[in-house]
Amino acid sequence: MRNKSLLKMSVRFLVVLVVLAYSLSSCKQERLPIFGQRQVIGNDTVYHTIAPFRFVDQDSAWVDNNTFKGKIYVADFFFTSCRTICPIMKTQMHRVYELTKDMPDVLLLSHSIDPEYDTVALLHDFAKRLGVETSKWHFVTGVKDSIYKIAQTSYYATALEDKTEPDGFIHSGAFLLIDKKGRIRGKYDGTKEEDVNRLIADIKKLRDEEGV
Repeated sequence: MRNKSLLKMSVRFLVVLVVLAYSLSSCKQERLPIFGQRQVIGNDTVYHTIAPFRFVDQDSAWVDNNTFKGKIYVADFFFTSCRTICPIMKTQMHRVYELTKDMPDVLLLSHSIDPEYDTVALLHDFAKRLGVETSKWHFVTGVKDSIYKIAQTSYYATALEDKTEPDGFIHSGAFLLIDKKGRIRGKYDGTKEEDVNRLIADIKKLRDEEGV
């Protein structure tokens, strides 16, 4: 009898340990991946980060890496006269804007890939029509080659001029999630609601990871 009681106690103890271990593992959130090349120098790993940039936004203010220092941000590439995927992207990015409006550490950055047409004044009107705070969501323009270069080499996004296309440009519908160290932590299809839902969830994960 004594042995049977001890066996039952041992089984119960093991069950408790298994449940506890499962609970602890489920509470521990999986960290988001870090995209891009990395280099190990000594004991440190150096990750790919967004290269230095300087563009002008819809308020005629300079926007550069320092604008996003200590911030999480979501970047994309678009142009206001786009008739294909851009309207869908802007609807989805507006969802991100509304759901992060009360998160002061989260910003949005939309690069125009048609700077000749998308002047500061036009971007100002565009942002005004969307009804967004310009300090939260920056619409930027600048030198065309600089925008294309940072799209392709920093954000790993497609952005280039192509006169054979209906609107004269090729660009991806990607939304890129950038952490407070300037590293890419997620890539999402900005034309798909379910993928943008994943982005919104990942912003919350990233904020938790960075102790916000």
